[in-house]
Amino acid sequence: MHRPPRPSLAPAVSLSTSPFGPGLAPGLDDRGAAILRQLVELYVETGEPVGSRTLSRRLPHALSPATIRNVMADLEEAGLLFAPHTSAGRLPTERGLRLFVDGLLQFGALPEEERDAIAARCAAGGRSLQDTLAEAGQMLSGLAGAAGLVVAPKSEAPLRHIEFVALGAGRALVVLVTADGQVENRVIEVPAGLPPSALVQAGNYLNARLSGRTLEEARGAVQGEMAANRTALDELTQQVINAGLATWSGGGVGGTLILRGQAKLLQNMDQLQRVQDIQALFERLETQETMLRLLDLAQRGEGVQIFIGAESGLFDSAGLSMVVAPIRNGLGGVDQRIVGAIGVVGPTRINYGRIVPVVDYTARVIGRLLG
Repeated sequence: MHRPPRPSLAPAVSLSTSPFGPGLAPGLDDRGAAILRQLVELYVETGEPVGSRTLSRRLPHALSPATIRNVMADLEEAGLLFAPHTSAGRLPTERGLRLFVDGLLQFGALPEEERDAIAARCAAGGRSLQDTLAEAGQMLSGLAGAAGLVVAPKSEAPLRHIEFVALGAGRALVVLVTADGQVENRVIEVPAGLPPSALVQAGNYLNARLSGRTLEEARGAVQGEMAANRTALDELTQQVINAGLATWSGGGVGGTLILRGQAKLLQNMDQLQRVQDIQALFERLETQETMLRLLDLAQRGEGVQIFIGAESGLFDSAGLSMVVAPIRNGLGGVDQRIVGAIGVVGPTRINYGRIVPVVDYTARVIGRLLG
């Protein structure tokens, strides 16, 4: 069986000469790097502050708790650790997590049996592409204990039907059905006080021009007619049509966002503000602008990208991280392009060393399925 490449996000430095183990982060000596690494790994395991006595039992090189406390004080002064309570152990700051991810974290290759299991979960046999992508998102959610997200490629299938449904308060639902049975729903803004007849007229007008055409072809035909004033539509109806077509804009890139396992982010949260922040994040993720932003983030590097806290620009809340990889079509060579993205959003204590190679390999499997 072909073995896929190792994940493309590799440790920044890997040293094997240190008595504390490989991986020396820039700006840290080997003792500080070892303590930071062990502290973050314990934080990922437990989510609890880590004390000097616990670290002294975990470090591969014997250090007294007093020595460890001195080093931890230096790391705290450098902005890499903080104490959540007086006399408590220490937790990594977002800066400390970033240093850990960039310079200390090591990624192992996925075992063959795990790669086979991922490929089997993502197999498209007897399922639609949408169902396959939803299954991949659910799988990542379960493995990471976080929310799985997939920016699904826009369908290239000919269109069958489009319908506008009034939602009230200046909003309408656009339902698009393709010839292969895929259904996409989007909410759009419509002029206040728009009569229901305008939505019916917009749907009838588009359906008369959709049959056998892709979305891009239909958009070109409609915009050409409107530009040449060859329609009998009133201005309000034209606004609805333009809004309905524009919601699928983006030059062929991701068409829908699939979220799975959102409840995992809301578990064990007793602060109302944190729950409200995460609910606002889910609403933001479902906008077209955010989907395009996700694609932009995914293609910043060659492989998996890790964003801690507000680094992605998608959410302001501390305590959340996003791991995302681009989905490239399976053509290879100069014709290969990014058609979607896949990853997870979870607490900063997700197991990066575990989930990064899983996200990377899943993105490769989906890319091959897309051909």
